[in-house]
Amino acid sequence: MKPALLDHVGRMTDDDLPAYVYDLPALREHVHAIRAALPERVELLYAAKANSASRIVRTLAGHVDGFEVASGGELRHVRALLPDAPIAFGGPGKTPAELTCALDAGVERLHIESEHELRLLITLLDDRTVDVLLRVNLPIDLGQVTLAMGGRPGPFGMDPAQLDHCLELVAADPRVRLRGLHLHLASGLQAPAQLALVDEVLAWAEHWARTHGVDLAEVNVGGGMGVDYTHPHKVFDWSAFGAGLRPLLARHPDLTLRIEPGRSVTAYCGWYVTQVLDVKFSRGEAFAVLRGGTHHLRTPAAKQHDQPFEVIPDDVWPRPWARPEVRDEPVTLVGQLCTPKDVLARRVTVKRLRAGDRVAFAMAGAYAWNISHHAFLMHPHPTFHHVDDAEASATGDAYARQPA
Repeated sequence: MKPALLDHVGRMTDDDLPAYVYDLPALREHVHAIRAALPERVELLYAAKANSASRIVRTLAGHVDGFEVASGGELRHVRALLPDAPIAFGGPGKTPAELTCALDAGVERLHIESEHELRLLITLLDDRTVDVLLRVNLPIDLGQVTLAMGGRPGPFGMDPAQLDHCLELVAADPRVRLRGLHLHLASGLQAPAQLALVDEVLAWAEHWARTHGVDLAEVNVGGGMGVDYTHPHKVFDWSAFGAGLRPLLARHPDLTLRIEPGRSVTAYCGWYVTQVLDVKFSRGEAFAVLRGGTHHLRTPAAKQHDQPFEVIPDDVWPRPWARPEVRDEPVTLVGQLCTPKDVLARRVTVKRLRAGDRVAFAMAGAYAWNISHHAFLMHPHPTFHHVDDAEASATGDAYARQPA
């Protein structure tokens, strides 16, 4: 944890904990490096589902080409923060109300998931026009991937054969402009695997377009850039990815490539900071019970990993009895929930961990608070802090701390 963040955490009271602390300068530096690594014909959209907190979205606004949203709520949220930002609306199961909202908000692209969704959209157009991408579930062998969004039966996109009816509908209605295809197939890939997948997708897309007489302007390959929670310093190699894209794009000179990373953009800027309430032993194994838990930080439970952390010692111990602690042995870090699934890290060896010490969980900037089950057991919500350069501010953003 950087000195500015440690200083801010040191000034927190116990009542401020648990807390989310976001490093905004680090976020700006990271997304700037991503943008600089990408070729000019690659457009970078941020997937708001990863973390849609207002300060995060505003911080990214000057560094990305737009935002991808996956619900009417996300659309309204991003549009309220950034009235002029380009927005692409994706995801399955769009309701008539959401499609109408997208049309009213003037989204730049609508990602169409099925023939039914396209037909529904057409009934809502009136005298408006709309730019669409057709999402395809390409039947290719993805191998072992962290998360398969396609390549096998699933709810996302259409089989290639189902595109024909969509082309007929588009050809019959000048209000619908087909800009290209969307083929987000897998998540958790490192740069070489991601490049190989993009190569295969672009080759298929261009062949499909030639076969069907389609003027293909763009292909969106989604996000899915790998984030390694086991090795926090092993960041997706954006430089290698950008360099590898250049010869691929040279083979497709008239095509714009879009990517929509989320987790790989914001994961590293966030910390979940809490306090050790107790250290106890059960059948010879050590457990540290923390304020909060997976109802605040669901990531390790959702992905079945150990969330990386740092111990921040607190030498103040006001109690008259001996301080519970563990030294030089594995300890499991758990939260306050009445379930054995409330585990943040399992059997991780620590040099020393005591009741009253603080623990800062790294890589908590994506799919963390926003996917957690906040209301379970009605514990207080965390506080939210944004450290920007040498100054810090604590805000509730879209979420305010609730009383227990």
